[in-house]
Amino acid sequence: MGSVQRAMRLLETVAAHAYGAPAKQLARETGLALPTTYHLLRTLVHEGYLRREKGLFFLGDAAERLGCSGAQQKRRSTVADTLAHWRDSIGVPMYYAMYRDGEIEVMCVSASRQAPAVEEWADFRETGHAHAIGQCLLSQLDEDARRDHLARYPVQPVTPYTVRDNDALLRRLARTRRMEPVVERQEYAVGTVCAAVPFTAGATAATLAISLPAHQADRLLPAAHRLQAEIGRHLGALALSISI
Repeated sequence: MGSVQRAMRLLETVAAHAYGAPAKQLARETGLALPTTYHLLRTLVHEGYLRREKGLFFLGDAAERLGCSGAQQKRRSTVADTLAHWRDSIGVPMYYAMYRDGEIEVMCVSASRQAPAVEEWADFRETGHAHAIGQCLLSQLDEDARRDHLARYPVQPVTPYTVRDNDALLRRLARTRRMEPVVERQEYAVGTVCAAVPFTAGATAATLAISLPAHQADRLLPAAHRLQAEIGRHLGALALSISI
């Protein structure tokens, strides 16, 4: 444990020197004996956590990767906390999804006993035509990208309320007003209604969605509009999360 603590102290001290630092300075600043400092520095260089150039020590690739991973975890945690707050304040389960590399990806779901999520009984990637998340993401794509997606995942019946074919879906998507919530009623799961609110950062399409039991359908649009207002207030943090 002592060696780990000393190594961590060295890493923190090196990180404080953007232009590098020599071993003697690091030993002085950490309060470590010079032989101990040299031994730990050699080990950290060997493992890739530090690199040495012209007698100066800098953070290495392994340390940089740790920093990036930590930043990603922090962003994920921020998104999860934000969704949980909206779940409890609006009283609906929350879904965060993106369209990335030609696929619909659900990045985070926040549900509770009081606000249970929809069970994924049919693959979300293959049934984007049927649920609000997929329809919202597809509505943000251009015509060619939509047709490419439907060539790989053509419209198929999921419930009696599902859109009938590719052309019907494309017509619906073309009528979708920019930045308006997308609503579907029992098209993916009988007994459930959903709404998805679009947002973008750069060229990436993303959405936040909610669901409710069909008997509470009158709550859907007011909840979606409230979510839309919340997104507007937190758009910066959400846009940053797209790099996850």
